[in-house]
Amino acid sequence: MGVNPTVYELDQDPTRAKEMEKALARLLGSSSALPVVFIGGKLVGAMDRVMASHINGTLVPLLKEAGALWL
Repeated sequence: MGVNPTVYELDQDPTRAKEMEKALARLLGSSSALPVVFIGGKLVGAMDRVMASHINGTLVPLLKEAGALWL
């Protein structure tokens, strides 16, 4: 869609990786929390939620609101 995401690789910080994975799992209510997407600092969810947002037309407004997309 032409946005430039910031990517955080948890495996590059093994000390905090498990802690962060557990926190994300709690937020999502799921043990398979990775990868997850935040847009404008707001948790969207796992890739299935991102794709659902794209299909139902709510992804572009989220990206615009976050200043990540200029259409």
